[in-house]
Amino acid sequence: MSYRLVYIAIVLFLASCSKKGCDLPNEIERIPMEVKIDRLEKGFFAFDNEEQVRGFLKEQSLFADKFLQQNQYPHDSILVNSLVGLATNPSLDSLAQQAIKKFGDMSEEEKQLESAFKVIKFNYPDFEAPQVKTFVSGLGQDLMVSDSLIVFGIDYFIGKDALYRPDTYDYILKRYERPNMVPAALLLLSNRYNKADFLDRSMLSEMINAGKAYYFVETIMPCTPDSTIIGYSGQQLADVHHNEGRIWAHFIEKSLLYEKNPFQVQKYIGERPNTPEIDGNAPGRLGTWVGWQIVRKYMERNPKVTLPELMADTDFKKIFAESKYKPEKR
Repeated sequence: MSYRLVYIAIVLFLASCSKKGCDLPNEIERIPMEVKIDRLEKGFFAFDNEEQVRGFLKEQSLFADKFLQQNQYPHDSILVNSLVGLATNPSLDSLAQQAIKKFGDMSEEEKQLESAFKVIKFNYPDFEAPQVKTFVSGLGQDLMVSDSLIVFGIDYFIGKDALYRPDTYDYILKRYERPNMVPAALLLLSNRYNKADFLDRSMLSEMINAGKAYYFVETIMPCTPDSTIIGYSGQQLADVHHNEGRIWAHFIEKSLLYEKNPFQVQKYIGERPNTPEIDGNAPGRLGTWVGWQIVRKYMERNPKVTLPELMADTDFKKIFAESKYKPEKR
């Protein structure tokens, strides 16, 4: 298999990233929604004693419960002392100041979240927008998403010039960039709506479940490039589009669709730097990308199916069959 960036791959990539008509329809745009990101790290790193930290925990009780998990500590003094140490750590303070400067204006993220929440509200009228906060935990946690709260650990997303970077593999580290932050959080939020048949953990089931999650994000963030949603580079996305038929042929020829061996499934669904079973230059998580294409084809062929209906549908075999997904092998 040839994984080279040829002309046709460039054309396919540009076509996939040019999101035509990505502005929200008027009936969604006029839904009232306001997001204000609460920058907790700004005040936190001015603390230097237990009293200030206790006041912080009382004032930010939801954050303390959800993000800091204060109820997991046998004594509150353990958490308080830990946070005082965090707030007064000189090295961490330097990282926090860098993060505060990097994310000085988060109006773009607020707009992204407002638009996405409007689309969710349109599709799920009972949806209530969660509070949104930022924090610097010393690279302790990158994201926390629940029904009532989203927390961005912005020290993870400073980028290449950060004083300290997450201790992880390079291929994952590349995704810790500011543009990926909101889509990553909304991908986690999709779990609230994405139903799956947990009695069948076959390759195809996992592929389509992941594909539904990506489709959810592209629907609520229609102006976001595919590469940002899935965390591939531009060249990786161009290559997989160009080789889509050959990638699909691998799954068929190796009889992988109904494979249930967890080790085999994780080769194509889980985090890996590449997928050498297909090609040494093929990115990891290729099964999730193929699942996304299957879900897209299904929705193209079934325009009356709503987003809530798709997300609630656990019949992955039906989705696959009705997608008629069969890319040609070049």
